[in-house]
Amino acid sequence: MNELNKVDIENREQNYKYMVYAIKDQFENEKDLIANLSNASAIIKFYIDDCNWAGFYLNKEDTLVLGPFQGLPACIRIPSGRGVCGTAFKEKKVHRVFNVHEFEGHIACDGASNSEIVLPIIDKNSNVFGVLDIDSPSIGRFTELEEKYLIQVVKVIEENL
Repeated sequence: MNELNKVDIENREQNYKYMVYAIKDQFENEKDLIANLSNASAIIKFYIDDCNWAGFYLNKEDTLVLGPFQGLPACIRIPSGRGVCGTAFKEKKVHRVFNVHEFEGHIACDGASNSEIVLPIIDKNSNVFGVLDIDSPSIGRFTELEEKYLIQVVKVIEENL
């Protein structure tokens, strides 16, 4: 894997372009999915500032089970429809939450998290493979900009399932 390039915090969009490139490079050079998801979570946490958790929950019999991640220990199982992750999983759509404490049914795996973005990962059969979950200690941390580039990250993963 190549060294990670990072520009200053003032140019988040350039950081995110590097992030997508680094994840594409990872998936092109390695075929083991768990290894790739592990490095993808590290790459995401490196490029998204003010992020305290980045990782994956994988679908096991209609329950999300903790997969590769970067951050503090997390909830191991999340039922479909519970919390932000379970809701994104059930609805098959991105959930960008300004303040997790105002999200009905929020599951507080890390009490320091105040905002969250969760993106479903859909396999070739239109089933939810899992979700990409990113948390921040700042309220309102995630914008359309992060969503735009994280959707690109998810597309790379989906193409390699």
